[in-house]
Amino acid sequence: MPPSMYSIAPLVAAAAFLIVLGFVSGRGSESRSAWTLTAALAAIFAAWSIHAVLEHGLKAVWDEHIRNAWANQIWFDLLLAIGTAYALLLPRARASGMRAFPWLLLIACTGSIGLLAMLARCQFLESNRRTRGEA
Repeated sequence: MPPSMYSIAPLVAAAAFLIVLGFVSGRGSESRSAWTLTAALAAIFAAWSIHAVLEHGLKAVWDEHIRNAWANQIWFDLLLAIGTAYALLLPRARASGMRAFPWLLLIACTGSIGLLAMLARCQFLESNRRTRGEA
């Protein structure tokens, strides 16, 4: 029997993760088009999340996090990672003129999708500022 999409998708995601890390480490997020990659990642993950919700329902999100100790650990890890990323991104976002509360609300409702969208918007605003020659 061929492997299922659900056993292949994590491997594809891990490979994409390494490629993006290489891109960011090599060219950096200072690239003028960095925001397009971040926005594309947000859109792809949003599409996958919509698929998961349509297939398993919204209640499954919570059910997966209360299944056992590992599920709890993954939930805690997600909360810590998103909280840390938000705290690190917030000063840049504010410096770019972004208001915190709408983004916090989006992140609370969508997790990494909202965080990626916030980062893409911040990168876009920073890129435009650099293009115009502002500091």
